[in-house]
Amino acid sequence: MHTNRRNFLKLSATAAVATAFGGLGLGCTPKSAMTDRVTALTPKWSKQTTTVCCYCAVGCGLIVNTSLKDMRAINVEGDPDHPVNEGSLCAKGASIWQVAENDRRPDSVLYRAPYSSKFKKVSLAWALEKIAHNVKKSRDETFTHKNSRGEVVNRCDGIASLGSAALDNEECWAYQTMLRSLGLVYIEHQARI
Repeated sequence: MHTNRRNFLKLSATAAVATAFGGLGLGCTPKSAMTDRVTALTPKWSKQTTTVCCYCAVGCGLIVNTSLKDMRAINVEGDPDHPVNEGSLCAKGASIWQVAENDRRPDSVLYRAPYSSKFKKVSLAWALEKIAHNVKKSRDETFTHKNSRGEVVNRCDGIASLGSAALDNEECWAYQTMLRSLGLVYIEHQARI
């Protein structure tokens, strides 16, 4: 096929226009299942809440659609207005809906006593009381009022904390304030490791 410069430019322009406007879906009709899903996500049926992905230290933004009828998560998607991910998600972030809506998720607190090989179900109130008791015991046993030079230090060397990247700045501030009030000095964060 013989072509000259003018025909080449015409063909290139036609290909560019077809590529640019070919993916718009003109003339396509939506499927009924998709229409039902989009209808369920409208503000009339669901509430949108923004949050942060809990998997890694990147901190991608998510939009969670919650049903107004039974307050269960309907859909989780990337937040296009979030500066970190701009709406895109990795494989784990894209499947985060399964964290909330999963029939295999534990529904009670399990406790394994020291030197035991079996877990037993306990109440949440009992578990929180046990955690508070253990924190108080460890703090009392390892609290240092003054160092070897006689300087007041008021610190607890027996407890450490490793924070989560799923917390936002305000939650990290509140969490660290609580830890500092206990006298902890060994405070680390997952994003720095």
